[in-house]
Amino acid sequence: MNASPELESVDSESDEATEPQKSSGALTSERSPRPSLLACAVLPAAAGITFGVHRVLAAKEPDADAHTYTVFLAGVLIAALAAGATQFLWKKPRAWLQETSPILAAAVLLLCVWQVITTGLRWLPLPYFPGPSGVLQSLVNDRALLFDSTWHSLLLLLGGYTLGVIVGLVSGICIGWFSPARYWGMPVLKVVGPIPATAWIPLAMVVSPSAMVSAVGLIALAVWFPVTMLTASGISNTRASYLDVARTLGAGRLFLIFRVAIPAAMPSIFIGLFMGLGASFLTLVVAETVGVKSGLGWYVTWAQGWAEYGKVYGALVIMAAFFSSIMSLLFAVRDRVLVWQKGVIKW
Repeated sequence: MNASPELESVDSESDEATEPQKSSGALTSERSPRPSLLACAVLPAAAGITFGVHRVLAAKEPDADAHTYTVFLAGVLIAALAAGATQFLWKKPRAWLQETSPILAAAVLLLCVWQVITTGLRWLPLPYFPGPSGVLQSLVNDRALLFDSTWHSLLLLLGGYTLGVIVGLVSGICIGWFSPARYWGMPVLKVVGPIPATAWIPLAMVVSPSAMVSAVGLIALAVWFPVTMLTASGISNTRASYLDVARTLGAGRLFLIFRVAIPAAMPSIFIGLFMGLGASFLTLVVAETVGVKSGLGWYVTWAQGWAEYGKVYGALVIMAAFFSSIMSLLFAVRDRVLVWQKGVIKW
């Protein structure tokens, strides 16, 4: 049965009415935001205020600290002015700059508040709470030792994390797929897993041949538990319909594990990887304070022993940048692997 001419005309008119709306919406979403004077000025204003406050308080600081911090803030001010001008001259980074300018401005103003409280008003006692200029000067003076410590921490972290992930994935897949492995493995997870990895330090120092091996083993143990638990949970909770369809098409056991169960468990696996990464950071810092002769954790303990708290805060700044960079890298890998989840799960 053919549709009536009236219905056809109504449908065509509605389609024509919706097409311009769709096209205009697409153009609106693709169009870059217009430069905002407030968004362009907020970061330079914060940098200018911080630079001016520092110049007022510079007389209360040692000459070397004041000079180094002045150069640093001058560079921040120049970069802020360049970022503000870039929003008018270059369209591509405009959206990113407008989104990040407020938080960058807040971080710069936090430096100003820090200097006012410590150097200006002396509300916090020295040497436990140095100003930002003292912390920056400590970073400059100990840059070679800090680079060596960061490099050793990176090697230690990557070695322990990689070992823990490999063992955790293998054990998690076995426990999640095979019933005998689940029968024997789950009690081990329930007994050994909840014990903090740092509680095994006395035993690790006795059993392992060197402090480096013990530190790698402790980090791997801290990573192993969350990766194993969440991998096993993701594998065992694979939808039965996926497995039934694959079996109907003639899939074998290896195909079911590596092409069906593991891809379906990827969201749970990445949660375990993130939890293991956080546990590895904590274990790394604690393990480096016992026996290891280099690393960021060792550097903090060494600087605290000499009451050089500027170096302690400098090492904490390096840790924040170091750990956040590794976490951002894992986020990028997660976004690449789980790109099919965008629009389905909000992250």
